[in-house]
Parts: sequence; C-alpha cells; structure tokens
Amino acid sequence: MSAFVDTLRAEWTKFRTIRGWVIGTVAIVGVIVAFGLMPGMQGSCGKNGPGSECSLPVGPGGEEVTDTFTFLHQALTGDGEVIARVAGMTGIATGEDPDKPNHTVEPWAKAGLIIRAATDQGSSYAAVMVTGGHGVRMQYDYTHDVAGSPDGVTAAVPRWLRLTRAGDTVTAAESVDGDRWTTVGTARLRGLPPTVEVGLFATSPQHSEELHTGLMSGAMGGPTQVTGTFDHLAARDGWTGAAWHPDVIGHADGPANGAPGAEGPPAPASGVEQVGDAMRLTGSGDIAPAVSGSGGLGVSITQTLVGTFVGLILAVVVGTVFVTAEYRRGLVRTTFAASPGRLRVLAAKATVVGGVMFVTGLAAAAATVVFGQRVLRGNGVYVHSAPAGTEVRVVVGTAVLLAVAAILGLGLGALLRRGVTAVTTAVLVIVLPYLLAMTVLTGDAARWLLRVSPAAAFALQQASPEYPQVANLYTPADGYFPLAPWAGFAVLTAWAAVALAAAAVTQRRRDA
Repeated sequence: MSAFVDTLRAEWTKFRTIRGWVIGTVAIVGVIVAFGLMPGMQGSCGKNGPGSECSLPVGPGGEEVTDTFTFLHQALTGDGEVIARVAGMTGIATGEDPDKPNHTVEPWAKAGLIIRAATDQGSSYAAVMVTGGHGVRMQYDYTHDVAGSPDGVTAAVPRWLRLTRAGDTVTAAESVDGDRWTTVGTARLRGLPPTVEVGLFATSPQHSEELHTGLMSGAMGGPTQVTGTFDHLAARDGWTGAAWHPDVIGHADGPANGAPGAEGPPAPASGVEQVGDAMRLTGSGDIAPAVSGSGGLGVSITQTLVGTFVGLILAVVVGTVFVTAEYRRGLVRTTFAASPGRLRVLAAKATVVGGVMFVTGLAAAAATVVFGQRVLRGNGVYVHSAPAGTEVRVVVGTAVLLAVAAILGLGLGALLRRGVTAVTTAVLVIVLPYLLAMTVLTGDAARWLLRVSPAAAFALQQASPEYPQVANLYTPADGYFPLAPWAGFAVLTAWAAVALAAAAVTQRRRDA
C-alpha cells in the first residue's frame, strides 16, 4: 500500500508541475462555465411587460404540468358514476382547413370522461379517454398512464366510457355496447374532496416533427385541435349535480398551447357545441407532465452544460498526453525504474488524472448549473425546475463523465503510446459518436450510437424524465438520451475498463 501511495504522490507531482496539463485543466473549467454563462438562447418570459412572466401549474406530486383542455362539467357530490359514449374524433393542425375531409388526429389527442378535485390548473384528477393513436387509456394525476384496449374510435365503431367513484378511489371502464364493461384501471386520489367536478373533456397536444437538412437538425410543428363527439351522457347512482357548464381550462391568448415563452401561431379555438342529443367538444392543449424540448416547453438545466462537449475534448487530451508525453520523451524508463510495478504506475496515473478531472468537473458544473439558470431566465427562457437530487446527480454526473473519459484517454495513450495517434483515436472513440448523434444521424441510428459508444455517459446530464404518454421528440439535442443516467455511465466505464486492461497487458509484455 505504501508503494502505491509513493507512486501516486510521484504522479501527482508530475501532473501539477507540467504547465500545459495545468493550463488544460483550468481551460476545462473556463469553457464549461463560459458556454453556460454567455448570452445565447433568448425567450419572451418577462420581456413583454407586466403579465408576460412565465409559470406552469404544479400537480399533486409537485411536478410542473400542462393543464389545458375543454371541459363540460358539473359539480357532483358523493359516490356514483358517469357514463358517455364517444361517437367520433376528428382533428386538425394549425393552418389546416377545418372543412378538409380527412384530418389526422394527433396520436395523443384525448376525448373522454374526467373527475377533478377542482377546475384550478394542477388539480388532482382521474380520466378515461379515447386517444388518436394509442387506444383507450386511463390517466390520473398527470404522471400515471394505464393502457386499455388498443382500438380507436370511428363513427361506425364508437366506444363507451365510464368513471366510478367510491370515496377517494376512481375506477375507469370501457365497453363496446354499453352493457358489458371491462375495467381499464383504478386510481386512488388521496384527499379528493366530497364535491368534485365531473364531465367530458377534449384536448390535443402540440405536433412536433424532427427535421434534418445536411448537418443541421431542428423541429417544426404547432398546436393541434381535436373534436370529440359524445352522446348518452349520464351521471347517476348518487351524483347530485344539476346543470352542465362549458369551460376552457388553462387557455389564454398568447403562446401556443399555453407554452411559456413559446413563439408561434395561437392555438385553435376551443369550445362546446350541442348538436341534437350529442355534444361536440373541441379542445387544444394537454393534461400531462410538462416536458422540455422541441415538442415541449422551455429547457431543462441540461441546457446550461452545453460546454461539457468542449470540456470533454480537453479532458481526453490531458488524460492521453499524461502518459504519451513520457513515452515521447523517453522519461517512462525513469518512471519504471523508480516504480518497477508497471501496473501500479498505470493505476496511479489513472487515479491522478481521474481525481483531477472529477474535482475540475465538479467545480465547473456546480457553478454553471447554479448561475447558468439565472442567465437563461434573465434572457427570458423558461427553465424547468429540477428536484435537488436531480441537480446533484447532474453536477456529480458531469464530474464523473469528465473523469472516466480522461481515464479512457489515458488507457488509449498507454496502449498506443504515440501522442497524435492516441489523441486522435480517443477523440474518434469518445467525441465523434456524440457529434454524429447530435448533428448528422437521426432517430434509431442516433439512439443506437448513444447506447453503445462512450457518449452514452452524457445521459448523466439528463434532468427531465421522458413520459411515454407525452408527445415530444425526446432528442439528445434537447437533453434526452436513450439510456438511464447510470446505465449510460456503465457503458463509458466498460470502455475505460477495457482500454486500461488492454494497456495493462501490453505494458507487461512490451519494453518501455
């Protein structure tokens, strides 16, 4: 143990006395902080006078939510059930002709029944619905989604829906004929008041489409609208409501689909229309967790760490030349003479460069995440709040990303020995996959590369969860990655372990 400590002390002395390595380490902090704090992305939050401040409603679990929909409701007290038949769904996107015969309904457009604690945005709720492309669903309290039958709705094939309340428990069911019912799911809404709002709803999220032109990528889209046609509406078995009231919850003139700071056309008009015994609800928006990204609202704290990419390049270079410089100058023989255990030397070098990069990344990421959010908000950009645990994981994850990437560079340097060759290989292995996934590759190809390459570890910086029931592009450019944070870290660690193992084998077999 003492021999390793002596070797570790010697390697640390080398590192801190070589000016180029120290300058490179300081530069890593500089570029990460500079990219995070420089004026860049702009938004409209708070930039258009009083009333232009941006905020999102908060759901029962403390998460930010989107809560905009058309609602035909009445106040109902006690246990009981509400039933309706969805006889049809049609949809349009902004700019489409409403009289167009074959509209495409957005896959996550929703029309169905809902029970809410109140009409206030962010209120606890349970709903059963027919969607544009995902069949019948039960959703409750924004983050929960339960699948029912996969069939959609047409005028020829309507769908019956039912919600039943018993205390704070709500059960959703569906039927093809109104007689034989199948349970979709059950939700317990803690604290549900005795009197709730119950009725029909319709809403349709923003459409987003990923675009790629040459080396550039982006997104286009806009608000969409759905019209759900309902009949056989009945509230019974203990419900005591009276008149039905139409409302458009959460809708206001301004940004599309209520998106804070979003630019683009206004959402299509919403409302309720009675046609004979049927009710038509036209709605736009969503009832779901709020997400960041091209198809969502604002950005996450990941946006503050855009400089990590450049910092990673510097970390890899420092890690690589920390070993190749000794081979180039012939000093490695002196090192091995002073510390005959070659594996001990390799382990000490990995510990030093990994430790230095971890501390460097920790300081840079902590400063950037804290102050970068202030810069973005000062520029009018909506930044989603993140739990303290998530912020800590993003900061520590960035430090770990730089540390292990530098160790991978060290392993490649010890394996290849030549500085230019080793640096080029390290950049190609670690940096190029990330660059390709961000700018050139699309869809499954980009996601595959971010699963198998060391760039998978950028998932450590993901600050916003993905929700299958929320329409969004979820692209790496928006801070979403195909692997869970620690799974991405495991991929990078595996690459580093293989590189170090190969270097250890070659160091024992080859002359210095």
